[in-house]
Amino acid sequence: MASGSVRGGALCAVSLLNFAFVFVTGSDFIRFVSFRTIYHNLTGETTLCRDSVPWSAALRDPWVLCCLLWDGGLVALFVLQHSVLAWNPVKRVCERALGALNRTVYCCTTALALQVLMRCWQPVNDAPCLWSVRTAPWSIWFPLICFSLHFVCWALICSIFMIFDCSELMGIKQVYYMCFGLGDPLLDKAPGAQRLLSHLRHPVCLELMLVLWLVPALSLDRLVLAMALSLYLVLGHSLDQQDLAYLCVHFRRRLVSKQDSDWKGK
Repeated sequence: MASGSVRGGALCAVSLLNFAFVFVTGSDFIRFVSFRTIYHNLTGETTLCRDSVPWSAALRDPWVLCCLLWDGGLVALFVLQHSVLAWNPVKRVCERALGALNRTVYCCTTALALQVLMRCWQPVNDAPCLWSVRTAPWSIWFPLICFSLHFVCWALICSIFMIFDCSELMGIKQVYYMCFGLGDPLLDKAPGAQRLLSHLRHPVCLELMLVLWLVPALSLDRLVLAMALSLYLVLGHSLDQQDLAYLCVHFRRRLVSKQDSDWKGK
């Protein structure tokens, strides 16, 4: 009994530490994706690219090509980790080997892959930008618009993760259910919700793609990041008609429930 309590406490500690690590990594990713390019434009430090360099020279520059290949390899490493561990044969092996910690390990390795990507990323500053808004007054207004929209998108992304059961996505609920002998938390969800979650583990496609592409200056390394992640999101987004119908029904129920509560409050 005591050994079971110790094991349960250790598993809970691991899952909570993982949650903290994933939370920090998510904050770093927001800074990496949104802050760098918008900050440089707001402060006038437009060092993300060099428009004085012609494209013909930039695309023949070995350093530029090496940086692009390196950055493409980092994105490929993240996509490989994210995809292989989600592949059903590998997923079943991990579930048998890791048990309740399966989702925790998946989130932890995803955060590690993201940390490697962010810390090893090579900006391409010796090439022109594909676009760069530098004409007054849009040189100030457009970065502010981008900042506002990025803020809204990240707020929506965080809200969606909360709605989609953040504790289950992070692996905390699996450990909690295991410690109290409650089984698999997914089994408590309606069949429509189980089917939706099996298809749609990326409920933030539109918001994240907007964040990736809506920037005041699009450098070559940003193009690599935006193209690769957008392609991965589109290919991994398998929402079908039944999932959409379930979402519509669920949304209507939430809307009616909110209207009823507002009416009772009056």
